[in-house]
Amino acid sequence: MFKNDVGESNETSVKTFILLGLSNVLELKIVYSFIFLVMYTSTLTINVLLIVVVRSNEKLRTPMYFLLCNLSLIDICFSSTVVPKILANTLSEDKSISFLGCATQLYCHVTLGAMECLLLAVMSLDRYTAICKPLHYNSIMNKGFCVHLTIACWVLSFLGSIILTEFTFRLSYCRSNHINHYFCEMPQILQLSCQDIWLSELVEYILVIILGLGSLLFIITSYVFITLAILKISTTNQRQKAFSTCASHLVIVFLFFGAILFMHLRPPSSYSPNQDKVLALIYTVVAPVLNPIIYSIRNKDIKDCIKKIRFARFY
Repeated sequence: MFKNDVGESNETSVKTFILLGLSNVLELKIVYSFIFLVMYTSTLTINVLLIVVVRSNEKLRTPMYFLLCNLSLIDICFSSTVVPKILANTLSEDKSISFLGCATQLYCHVTLGAMECLLLAVMSLDRYTAICKPLHYNSIMNKGFCVHLTIACWVLSFLGSIILTEFTFRLSYCRSNHINHYFCEMPQILQLSCQDIWLSELVEYILVIILGLGSLLFIITSYVFITLAILKISTTNQRQKAFSTCASHLVIVFLFFGAILFMHLRPPSSYSPNQDKVLALIYTVVAPVLNPIIYSIRNKDIKDCIKKIRFARFY
């Protein structure tokens, strides 16, 4: 499938890529490694804990928490596609990644990123239904419907990722094999191609608009109706509770979509390697560890269940 793997072009010479990482300064590499290790360990621990808490409590087996468990699973996988390789490259002198390894990392990265975009849109639908159509919530957001929606999101993510990966690695790479990043990200890879990349960039823009911007517009529309419904609530306490329920979702949305859309939809003239590295950190390292924390802190049911588990273990 990938041109560079089978050597169909005389132009192609790149068989491995070199990930330049964040810094070549030893002291900074040690600091970065420690931070990444702490963040990654926290991501695994907190997200696994959240899944266990939800699955072990009958009260939490609702559509919202089903979607939240899926989000935690995505965050674990999302972070795992990037952080272990960052740590390995930072702590060793060998910063290389094979052509196939780079393609695999990009495929997994795009799949999980697209899935998170779509899942956040589904979660906004759940909140819209709960607040704007409370009497019909159980009939609309039933288990079968949520499972089918989740499967559809995975299928769309897999297909989008296959297309994007194919249009990236079908090109010939002969200029350089140094990727100015700490993982295989499409914009940085395309800069190394010795072919015209306009079609690959066009495919990237189309998919980001459909899966990323489309999901964001759906979320914004949902929250416009949610806000209008909340403003009609007469009592202040109920109004505050409704806003609080949606606040955690909105924090994640702005954090995640802001970084991704800015990186992939900005004009090429504004490209900045260092800026890209910071933006990528937001949605690959920071967001996966913040997602469960934000939900846990702002969600009374989850906090109560964690307290019960700790109390039961104590006795």
